[in-house]
Amino acid sequence: MSRFMLSYVDRPSPVHRLTGATKLIIFLLWSVLTMAGYDTRVMLIMSVLGIAAFGVSKVRFRDVAFIFKMLILFMVLNIITIYLFAPEQGVEVYGTRHIILKGIGRFTLTREQLFYEFNILLKYSMMVPMAIILIVTTHPSEFAASLNRIGVNYSIAYAVSLALRYIPDVQRDYESISQAQQARGVELSRKVSWVKRLKGASAILLPLVFSSLDRIDVVSHAMELRSFGKHKRRTWYSGRPFTRADALVLILGTVLFGLGIWFTFKDGSRFYNPFE
Repeated sequence: MSRFMLSYVDRPSPVHRLTGATKLIIFLLWSVLTMAGYDTRVMLIMSVLGIAAFGVSKVRFRDVAFIFKMLILFMVLNIITIYLFAPEQGVEVYGTRHIILKGIGRFTLTREQLFYEFNILLKYSMMVPMAIILIVTTHPSEFAASLNRIGVNYSIAYAVSLALRYIPDVQRDYESISQAQQARGVELSRKVSWVKRLKGASAILLPLVFSSLDRIDVVSHAMELRSFGKHKRRTWYSGRPFTRADALVLILGTVLFGLGIWFTFKDGSRFYNPFE
C-alpha cells in the first residue's frame, strides 16, 4: 500500500502526459454517461475501457489497494441495503417477475432484482477506475488550472486544489501523532482488540483536528498577504497547453460518449431489458 492514499503518483505514462483539463473533461463525460444509463452492454464496454486506462496509467494497484477495498466494502453494503429496502425494485423496472428463490414475506429473490443490482455494480466499476486515475495522475496545482480553464472561478479551483493537497498532509499528521501516541503507551497495533484500537484512534482525532486548523490558518494568512482574490483572473504555474494527444483523446472520448448516449436511448428507455 502506498504510504499516502489518494495523492498524486508520478509515473512516466501517457495518462500522466495528458493535461489535467483533458482528464477532467473526459471524467465529466464519463460521469454523465454513467449516471444517465442502465444499458448493461454499454456499461460492460466502458468498465473494460476504464480498467484498460488504469493499466495504461502505470499506477500500481498496491498504491490504491486500500481505496479499492474500501470501495468494494461500500459497494457490498449498498447492494445489501438496496435489497433490504427495495427487494422488488428490479421487478418494477423490468416489468416481469421470474422467481429464483421464495423467501420470507416480500424478500423473494428474482432474476430481475439480481440483474438490476448487477447493473449497480457495473456503474461502480465504470466510475471507480476513472476517478482514481483523475486523482492520482493529476497534480493538484494542474487540476486547479484545469478547473479554471473550463470556466470554474479560480478561487473555487484553488480551494479544490488545497483540499487535494491536504489529503497527504492529514495522513502524514495522523501517522506522526499515531507514532507519538504509541511511544506514550497507547496500543494501536493488531495485537489488541479492535475496540481498544478504535479507542486509541479516537485519541488521535483531537490533536489531528487542531493541527489541521493550524495549517489552514497559516495557509489562509499567507494567501491574504499575497492579495489572493484581488484580481478577476490569474495565471497558473502548472497550467499546460493542449497537445495533439489531448486533442485525440478528447475527440475519442466525445465520440464514445455520443455513441454511448445514442445506444442507451435508441429504443426510448435507458434500461436494457433482457426479460422482454
